[in-house]
Amino acid sequence: MGDFVVRDWMSNPVTTVPHDARLLDAALTLRRTGYRHLAIVNGEMLVGVITDRDVHRYAPSILGNISQDDYNAIFENTPLERVMTRNPITVEPTTPVRDAVKLMHDRKLGCLPVVEGGRLVGILTTSDLLGLLHKIITGEVPAGAR
Repeated sequence: MGDFVVRDWMSNPVTTVPHDARLLDAALTLRRTGYRHLAIVNGEMLVGVITDRDVHRYAPSILGNISQDDYNAIFENTPLERVMTRNPITVEPTTPVRDAVKLMHDRKLGCLPVVEGGRLVGILTTSDLLGLLHKIITGEVPAGAR
C-alpha cells in the first residue's frame, strides 16, 4: 500500500461516548449510528473502546429466566468502564497504512483508534481499509500513491 498513511484514510470525526456513561448509552449509540466500534473518552483522551460484540456478549439472554425490567436494568446500571477494552492498541496519524493493516490482521482487530499526543484524532476501521482497497482496485487511487 505504497506510501499511504493512516491520516489519509481514517474516519474523522469519531463518534465517542464518555467514560462515565452506562452500557445503555453505548448500545443506543451503536444502534443509532450503525457503527461497530465506539471510542470511549475522558475529555479528548482515549481511555477505551467498546464494540457491538462487547455489548452482545455482556447482555443477558432474553431467552433466559430474566424479566424485561431486570434486562433493562443491566443496560441502565452497568458502567461502561466495566465492559470496555481499556488501553486499546492505537496508531498515530503518520503510521503507514501497511503497518496498521498488519497490526489489525495479526491482532484480529476491527479498528485502530488514531491518537496524537494522547488525544483521539480519528479511527481506522476495516471499512475504511475496504474503501481504500476499492479505490486501488478501480484505479481511482494508484497503489503506490497517496
